[in-house]
Amino acid sequence: MNYSEYPDAARWNELLRRPVNDPEALESLVWPIMQDVKARGDEALALYSKKFDGTLPQVFSAADQAEMIKEIPAALREAIDTAARNIRVFHEAQREKVTVIETTPGVRCYRKSVAIERVGLYIPGGTAPLFSTVLMLGIPAQLAGCKEIVLCTPPAAGGTIHPAIAYAAQVCGINRIFGLGGVQAIAAMAYGTKTIPQVYKIFGPGNQYVTAAKQLLMKEGIAIDMPAGPSELAVYADETAVPAFVAADLLSQAEHGADSQTILVSASEKVLKAVIGELDRQLELLPRKDIAGKALENSRAILVKDETTAMDLLNAYAPEHLILACGNAAALAEKVVNAGSVFLGNWSPESAGDYASGTNHTLPTSGFARAFSGVSLDSFVKKITFQEISQEGLKNIGNAVEIMADAEGLQAHRNAVTIRLQYNP
Repeated sequence: MNYSEYPDAARWNELLRRPVNDPEALESLVWPIMQDVKARGDEALALYSKKFDGTLPQVFSAADQAEMIKEIPAALREAIDTAARNIRVFHEAQREKVTVIETTPGVRCYRKSVAIERVGLYIPGGTAPLFSTVLMLGIPAQLAGCKEIVLCTPPAAGGTIHPAIAYAAQVCGINRIFGLGGVQAIAAMAYGTKTIPQVYKIFGPGNQYVTAAKQLLMKEGIAIDMPAGPSELAVYADETAVPAFVAADLLSQAEHGADSQTILVSASEKVLKAVIGELDRQLELLPRKDIAGKALENSRAILVKDETTAMDLLNAYAPEHLILACGNAAALAEKVVNAGSVFLGNWSPESAGDYASGTNHTLPTSGFARAFSGVSLDSFVKKITFQEISQEGLKNIGNAVEIMADAEGLQAHRNAVTIRLQYNP
């Protein structure tokens, strides 16, 4: 882990730089695949699935899903049920009731949440099949009332998918499951084929190629959940932090991928050195230590003069996940302005948010937390505004509309009001 002492604020951008892929090189590889799928549909899907996944695309029936689910150990089934319950409770509370506001006598306005009719969920299934992401995306989609939920996940060599993905999908009421991965899956959901339904918005994480495909779709006006990149975690630790806990948290993100990044910030040199020592010890015990070790090469331990500087630096970084491993976590939380999800105190591991606390783990990365939120119930709805204006109401605001339309040189806008104000049946 790279170590820095008391860096000047002018160096923060350089110090906090994320690992960067060449976007143009990625797009030059991804775009032709997407256009081929758009043009040739299922024929192109078969070609790329065979090439990249070693098997043809799969369509799983309800019977297939039920058969795969039989392989799940009871303990895992119960864990998924526990996580699903908490995620459902947290997201159910995000519903907004319709409130009618009379802005002026006779002018009634309200806003209503309406579900996106068709959504697509992409679930990675490579070295770590992310069945937890099925819950994070499927439950709010179900609560929102999305009529069609399509799930794509890369098939294994035998043409099956991980049974936990199948079970999590069942928990969410999802029965449109396709064994299809990579760029070709994103393109299939975006454009539609004879086999894969077209959707209106695509959700889910993926590798650099999947991320590039989703970002290219935004240029075509197809909605995605958010811009996303490699996973990241920042930790602020004071003298009350438990070094072993902090090291375990940092490694929990580092094992996601070699391009993941972790940032450790403290005003105590003793704390930093203790955590780094724990990192070295715990890393050797991990099955994915090679991946985590490479991620640590992108990571930094930063010594700052005080907690105010620490919070300024962390807000500048805008992490996907932020842990405040300190004695005054609740007070410091009020100073957080840029983060995807925040974990307060020594007993709030980031892993809890990844799986079962109830908050969503689909979060903005790469600094997008400065302006983007994580996935929520709102991600699966559109907010449509309505207004109902009576004759009295139009008299109350009509003159203002006429004057403003005149000032903008839009005579037809004015006339639409004037003709009503002058109406005498």
